[in-house]
Amino acid sequence: MAGPVHFEVFARKTPQAGWVLQTALESREQAIQLADDMLVDKRAVSVRVTKETLDVQTMEFRSVTIVTKGAPEPPRPKAARDDKSLMVCTAPPDLYTVHARELIGRVLDGWLDRQGLIPFELLHRADLVEQLEASGIELQHALQKIAVPESQSTGQAVHEIIRHYQRLTDQAIERVVRTGRNDGFPNLRAEPIADIARRLANKSDRAFLMGGAIAAAMGEVRGWRAKFELLMNLADTAPEEAEPAALVHVTIEQIMAEIFNVRQGRADVLGATLDVGGQLAAMVRLAVPVEADLLAQADKRVAAVLPPLDGPALRLGGHMARGQYRLLATSLSRRVLRELMGPRRLRPGDPSGEIDVLRAMAMVLTASAGKFLTLEEAQLAFAERSKALVGADFVEAYVGTVGNPLIEADMLVRLCENVTGNSAKRSAARWLIACVSALRFERSLREGEASPGSKLASLADLQSRAQACGLSPKDQAAIHETLGRIGDMVEAQGKVTAQIARAPVPLLQRLALLLRMACGQGCPVGPASNRARAEALRLLKGPELRRVLAGDREAVETLKPLMQAAGLAA
Repeated sequence: MAGPVHFEVFARKTPQAGWVLQTALESREQAIQLADDMLVDKRAVSVRVTKETLDVQTMEFRSVTIVTKGAPEPPRPKAARDDKSLMVCTAPPDLYTVHARELIGRVLDGWLDRQGLIPFELLHRADLVEQLEASGIELQHALQKIAVPESQSTGQAVHEIIRHYQRLTDQAIERVVRTGRNDGFPNLRAEPIADIARRLANKSDRAFLMGGAIAAAMGEVRGWRAKFELLMNLADTAPEEAEPAALVHVTIEQIMAEIFNVRQGRADVLGATLDVGGQLAAMVRLAVPVEADLLAQADKRVAAVLPPLDGPALRLGGHMARGQYRLLATSLSRRVLRELMGPRRLRPGDPSGEIDVLRAMAMVLTASAGKFLTLEEAQLAFAERSKALVGADFVEAYVGTVGNPLIEADMLVRLCENVTGNSAKRSAARWLIACVSALRFERSLREGEASPGSKLASLADLQSRAQACGLSPKDQAAIHETLGRIGDMVEAQGKVTAQIARAPVPLLQRLALLLRMACGQGCPVGPASNRARAEALRLLKGPELRRVLAGDREAVETLKPLMQAAGLAA
């Protein structure tokens, strides 16, 4: 849970100097302004502003860099460490940490994929480690993948590192095999997991033994979905006492996190029919179920995009809605961000659907900011993904099959509404400006079969929505002026204002139509709206209107908001 927040300003006085904390402020704007002033006044060659958020559970600050400006930091020479500090893993239990399992998953990814396994299972099953050891070349290649980059970063000899990890691997294999042969791992077929957890609660190697028991049970089923069902069954039968329950749930949480790291595992658990965007939306729904459900109830578009959970995923969602598996929720949230910042299209055959799913995920993750991700992390990920949405290949796929320029402009306004980040906003605005400035757009409105009033209403809607997209003032002005100019042409060609003024309908109805045009609802703001305002003002000053309003007091209250919007009333 996020707690108090402050902003720290760091500076380097010379190119070779290190970062030095200058001050800490509560205001983000003041911190950034101070950093800019230090650069302008040449009090520093580079500055950095970080956001520090207190985690009230661990009482530690989480740091996120907001701004870095100035001269780049010079590379630091890498000093070789001594033999004692060389290795991160020095004993078999070190191989069971989260980071060690992630590394094992990377260096043995081919072998694990072929076997349909995760690193957790390998580290807890004697039959699997013996099979891997017998393969010989697989294990040797894995050790080399670890040793070479570590040698480059530490300066130690590659052969020394390989020998160290070879000894460590032999010890770990011998430990798993010895425990398995001596029936050291509990048997879930002979004893309920609740009784096992209570019996192991006070043992020093309880996590290793519980992991071996669950891994053995997983070896009896085939397929990721079946394994996940097994895990949910075990979670539902966990003991109620705090310490034994924690032993069961922590072990299950580690396994589930590794299954979600496997692409096929995610597909099997969340639904084989889901594309990448659907899987990410499902993971968001799992990670923050309360916020996702509330937004789905409030916004039908969000509800339509977030896929329903079923099977083991639905059962997991129930646990996570009750506040369990917070580390898994954090892992899922960060996986979503990594995918968003990656190159893969979320819905390759449906660009419009890709925008919808991104919008829904952005709303949910923004609403839950501070729970597992900071707002800055979420904004950065969606800004990076937005750059892909304004690329030529995506935009061409998005509007390429649309033959109507007015519909194309409407789609590009929607693109402007849903991208984030200054760079993406500028690119989206350029696409929109190019569309509405093109001769084909003007010709389609001048020669189209729709009525002039309908065309003007469409242009007004485009203009209003474009103004609310958060584009730069220069781009907003260009779009506003272009749509206003085309609206002027359409109105003059159809003589809409004059026809309304002479229409054989009640005076109040004519006045209401003119006021809607004057305030930018019935036509785009520009010369056409000015003509409508002038005609409305003429009617307002006429004696006929006073006679009509004298007999209909409610009409005054109806027209007053339109008159205020058109600038004809206070």
